[in-house]
Amino acid sequence: MSRPKGDQGQVLSSLVAVVAVVAVVGGLLVLFGTRGHDSSADEPKTTSTPKPSAKPSSGGPSTVGASVPPRKTTAAPTSEPTAVPTPTDPPAEPPTTAPTQPPATRPTTIPATERPAAEVYNNTPRKGLADQVAGRARQAGWTVSGVDNWHGKIVESTVYYPPGMVQAANQLARDLGVARTKPALDNMKKDRLTVILTADYTG
Repeated sequence: MSRPKGDQGQVLSSLVAVVAVVAVVGGLLVLFGTRGHDSSADEPKTTSTPKPSAKPSSGGPSTVGASVPPRKTTAAPTSEPTAVPTPTDPPAEPPTTAPTQPPATRPTTIPATERPAAEVYNNTPRKGLADQVAGRARQAGWTVSGVDNWHGKIVESTVYYPPGMVQAANQLARDLGVARTKPALDNMKKDRLTVILTADYTG
């Protein structure tokens, strides 16, 4: 049985509408499906940074140790050693000039012709001491006018001199080894020297 042409036209238009609807739905599915995939692709990919291993691998040097530059140690400046003289080498001393000393003044020597006479007295228990010293005085160029014992207390051996005969007394004392000279006492002669010997005399 054949359908009328009007009905056939309706069927075709219905099929076209269904196909159009299916195409629209498929296009929407494809559109949303692709957009969702692209959205995940557009997100930045986060890459995890590998943490350095604290334990070096057995195969080679550690990357952590290699990345740290070695610390440079600067040695403290040392001062140059100073030369210390050894104890065996005494320090050099500047040359010293010996101080010039004034020449020693020599005692005045009185000529034998100008010397006064002298008397020698023994004031010790030693016998013959006055004669012994008188002989020594004569050998030195003195004139001995008398030898005797002295009675009295004399502190030490002395050559007594009257006024004006001090130089002669000093010379006679040096010749006899007597250490002291003094002015003459009142009971002594005023024209000569008087020598009194005591126990301290060792001449």
